[in-house]
Amino acid sequence: MFRRKGFIRPGDPDIPPALRRANELMANGDYPAAAQAFEDLARGAVGRNGPRAPLLLIQAGRMRILAGQVPLGMTHLQQGLGLFAARGQWQRLNNNAQRLMAQLTQRGLVEEARQIETILKASLPLGFVPNRGLAPEKGKRILPATCPGCGGPLHGDEVEWTDEITAECPYCSRAVRAE
Repeated sequence: MFRRKGFIRPGDPDIPPALRRANELMANGDYPAAAQAFEDLARGAVGRNGPRAPLLLIQAGRMRILAGQVPLGMTHLQQGLGLFAARGQWQRLNNNAQRLMAQLTQRGLVEEARQIETILKASLPLGFVPNRGLAPEKGKRILPATCPGCGGPLHGDEVEWTDEITAECPYCSRAVRAE
């Protein structure tokens, strides 16, 4: 059966059940189990050199930190950011590092936020200028907080916008309409 990429029905087998489960665990506040689930997904993605490997590592790191396992969480965050840098994905590196620094600082992990800042400064090429206008400007559209397909968190600066009101989930590639 022919199906356009991104237009996925609920329960679609194209979205890995393990990804849905990891996001459910995260949403339910079971951070240790969510961390393990994201680590398993990340391990497979890294082994395949998959495009979602950096995001999965970052999610695993965030979950470890929320579970109180800060050193292990920081290791995952550094690995995820390192993959963005190794792939030359400077904008994604910058956006994720900025978000992580804010989240870490908000949790009182100031030294860890400084570590991320140091990684960011050491990784970005000279002359890099962040693109602040990634989301469509018309009407300042807002994405839902999570993907309706896989449950992954959505941020306007982490998605690929396919038109003025439609973005692609960075975890499952589902088309998501902004409000």
